[in-house]
Amino acid sequence: MLPEPWRLRTGQQLVIATHNSGKLAEFAALMVPYGLDCTSAAALGLPEPVEDAPDFAGNAKIKALAAAKYSGLPALADDSGLLVAALHGAPGVRSSRYANEAGGYPQAMAAIVAASRTNDHAAFGCALCLAMPSGETATYLGFCHGRIAPEPRGAGGFGYDAIFIPIGSNRRFAEMSEAEKSTVSHRGRAVRQFIAAHCC
Repeated sequence: MLPEPWRLRTGQQLVIATHNSGKLAEFAALMVPYGLDCTSAAALGLPEPVEDAPDFAGNAKIKALAAAKYSGLPALADDSGLLVAALHGAPGVRSSRYANEAGGYPQAMAAIVAASRTNDHAAFGCALCLAMPSGETATYLGFCHGRIAPEPRGAGGFGYDAIFIPIGSNRRFAEMSEAEKSTVSHRGRAVRQFIAAHCC
């Protein structure tokens, strides 16, 4: 267990260092049982830092430190992405940019599905970093292995959820409820480590 200053109490303000409304909603739902008062970097008008680290952990740390510095509050940042075997691990840390460059997530998913027809192995990875205004950080990693579906399906989730089927399931993330998804997802696994270390 981490020392007392790292324990987040009921009512504690926590900045979720994201400008992605889907991520904020997912995190806020996961934090409800612990009474944390979550707000986003976007809601606070915080700038988006340049994410130039080569891995998820490095980018999560960049975002968390920036949000903690500008807000003066503890900040939790996520960096996550889809690792596709047929694309040699891409788009990975460039998952969001890959979609932007493709013209949007529908186009990016179509390209990934086409590339994965002979090798559909894939995984989602997530790094969570908690940063304190003092500059101290703690990082947690979660992964979910699975496969690329032959076509998008489902109305839930966000990003690439409509084409990812986790091991042990025949449904895509986008076909699952938030509660179902969080039990197996990369983000859910990283969040459970964070909660065990920092929440009462």
